Amino acid sequence: MLVLASKSAGRRVLLENAGVPHQVVAALIDEDAAKAGLRAEGLGARDLADALAELKALKVSGKRPGDLVLGCDQTLALDDGTMLDKAESLEVIAGQLRNLSGKTHSLYSAMVIAEGGLAVWRHVERVKMTMRPLSDAFIADYVAMEGNVLLGCVGGYRIEGSGVQLFSRIEGSHFAIIGLSLLPLLDYLRTRGVLAS
Repeated sequence: MLVLASKSAGRRVLLENAGVPHQVVAALIDEDAAKAGLRAEGLGARDLADALAELKALKVSGKRPGDLVLGCDQTLALDDGTMLDKAESLEVIAGQLRNLSGKTHSLYSAMVIAEGGLAVWRHVERVKMTMRPLSDAFIADYVAMEGNVLLGCVGGYRIEGSGVQLFSRIEGSHFAIIGLSLLPLLDYLRTRGVLAS
């Protein structure tokens, strides 16, 4: 059985639409404290996403020893290495979007599968995303239209919604932006017999 250690609706929908049988068991961790500790160790955006995905997978795997537990995380980094987190308010999101406007950033989407309390598989994908120049009026309208759902999105956008209008160029997987690099995951699940090959 595959267990998704995430509350993300986007990840659940991707698995459901792909026909992957799974259960959801949220990993109850203090993500802010974990992230602060890992950043203090000097981890960059890619390795931070990987470490947080592993932490979530291992947390749930300890309670589900016979299952494959999928932990996921995403980080966003500007070209200078500055990382952005999920915003605590719509005002902060508007500021982040002004900062990202007209620039390219990297989104790292990490997945780790744990089994019996050990990490047995991992995949990290980088997506380069170029945001078109955005007017203040567009940002204000976008934030008002999307509302509080954006508070759960690193970078302040949902590519599966009207957030696609923010971008002029995307290099990488649409699935990874939503939160799961689906094709490598499906391949691994076939090798493990969770899915038919």
